[in-house]
Amino acid sequence: MIYEAGKYDVVVIGAGHAGCEAALAAARMGCSTLMVTLSVENIALMPCNPSIGGPAKAQLVREIDALGGEMAINIDKSSIQMRLINTGKGPAVQALRAQADKHEYGREMIKTILGQERLHLLMAEVEEIEAEGARVRAIITRTGARYECQTVVITSGTYLKGRIIAGEVMYDGGPGNQFPAVKLSDSLRAMGIRLGRFKTGTPPRIDRKTVDFSKTVEMPGDEQPWRFSYISPPPVRKQLSCWLTHSTPETHRIVMDNIHRAPLFTGVIKGKGPRYCPSFEDKVVRFAHKSQHQLFIEPEGRDTDEMYVQGLNTSLPEDVQVQVLHSIPGMEEVRMIRTGYAIEYDYVIPSQAKLSLESKVVEGLFTAGQINGTSGYEEAAAQGLIAGINAALWVQKREPLILKRSEAYIGVMIDDLVTKEADEPYRLLTSRAEYRLLLRQDNADLRLTEKGRQIGLVDEHRWSLFEAKKKRLEAGTQFLQKTTFTPADSEVEKYLTSKETAPLRDRTSLWEMLRRTEVKIEDYVEQGWIQENQPEILEQMEIQAKYEGYINKQQEQVLRFEKMESKQIPEDINYDEVYSLSNEAVQKLKEIRPQSIGHASRISGVTPADINILLINLEKRRN
Repeated sequence: MIYEAGKYDVVVIGAGHAGCEAALAAARMGCSTLMVTLSVENIALMPCNPSIGGPAKAQLVREIDALGGEMAINIDKSSIQMRLINTGKGPAVQALRAQADKHEYGREMIKTILGQERLHLLMAEVEEIEAEGARVRAIITRTGARYECQTVVITSGTYLKGRIIAGEVMYDGGPGNQFPAVKLSDSLRAMGIRLGRFKTGTPPRIDRKTVDFSKTVEMPGDEQPWRFSYISPPPVRKQLSCWLTHSTPETHRIVMDNIHRAPLFTGVIKGKGPRYCPSFEDKVVRFAHKSQHQLFIEPEGRDTDEMYVQGLNTSLPEDVQVQVLHSIPGMEEVRMIRTGYAIEYDYVIPSQAKLSLESKVVEGLFTAGQINGTSGYEEAAAQGLIAGINAALWVQKREPLILKRSEAYIGVMIDDLVTKEADEPYRLLTSRAEYRLLLRQDNADLRLTEKGRQIGLVDEHRWSLFEAKKKRLEAGTQFLQKTTFTPADSEVEKYLTSKETAPLRDRTSLWEMLRRTEVKIEDYVEQGWIQENQPEILEQMEIQAKYEGYINKQQEQVLRFEKMESKQIPEDINYDEVYSLSNEAVQKLKEIRPQSIGHASRISGVTPADINILLINLEKRRN
């Protein structure tokens, strides 16, 4: 029996990292929003690694924050350790990584959601999305409740027809032994949406009290009080350490002796897993020449003895997992609290989405997160934010927010998803970004805060902090560029000698002198040459000075990129009638429906010759 239960502007299905960002964004932008979840207790659940950040992922978190999202603020509240990684490399690939208290992370997010105006929370299973004339009309729950709505954002993660696999044991389930969403997949297929099947996995959890840490290497957090959000106060909480150990030849022997029981190799697992986060048994087989693999023992929170063994993702039988653990230094007597497992799930083939993350098949339907074939909390949250923003803009009859590849890692990720073939779970890497020197984690606020303000997500407090920072940065940069020294200035010559760098030959500005590798902007503060002492401002000025030439070159590349992106392709173009296009190009162009020539040029199977033919065709249409 179906009954009318309510009416909303936006309905968000799922309350993981994507769902939280989508629902909060839509509600904050003024839309009446309903968030539906299978379990209220598992909002913002971290079923796999309890961490946020890392290469490319830290950039995403900072971009989410700059646009007015929640992930950065939430991890700052709940972190138990923070480290800046890749410090020996350039600023383009340096990244902040935080270990989270996963229980506190969820609690803090629940508080935020329950306190958000215009956002209502419902615990239910959505079985059907009702559409009329290829346009979203309502959702229907398992209990028969019908909620009318203008837009729907699906952020179902790995719950769609989820199947848990550990050795010979298989059963229907979602992450952390939650209930799966069974009928929603059928509803999507009935609307003409194509689905695929992927697989991911998680390692066993162990009891801290049974680990011999004397046989491992301690990995403490940085003393620097890092933070992800541009508006969070500096953290003052005590950090917890992680611990490094390694697998052994005995570990690998146990795996190989039981490989005939590994679902990954017996054909039980059908879905493709993430290449950049493989199962441990896959690593042992593929890298047989290696005698050991790194493993990190990481705390799951302050008030629990449960620890996560990063690098040991596995779906081996439970008895084999125990043997594997006992063969690793520091874990000879360890007790396993939770068994590692693989999970297979349905996902929506992402090329069916527009750059706004709205479906090309059903108007008003948006998808975000692992349902789009991605992996990782950060990738999910970033998509959720964009989908929630665009669902709200759709309701408000405003143009969607589409971030370019040259503007944000979020833009790189979404462009990859809707343009390239998804043959494995997608993970964002710094190497995927052509303009990564421009898209650093340190300047995300300078790139995106104004966009967040325009769409209505950046509040007065964040905006005032941003404007103050921008003014200080501009003033500091001008001062460095205008303040000069000559070879006759003995104080400067003494300083340069102490740094073992060449003396000045001509009048030189502080800005130009900062380009030298040996010269650090902190030295300017110590010498009393500048008054600015805010670390974020100093960091920005130093990066801009030292990498000015490279930054200028990338900005020139962006201008050329913008030319191709500005050549829009009409929505009504009939590719079958474009003379001389290759058959593969016609097929791919009809499927993806690129919005610009630049977008079309990134589609696999569309050649430079096809692009030239398209350009000629567009010119003919224009004339």
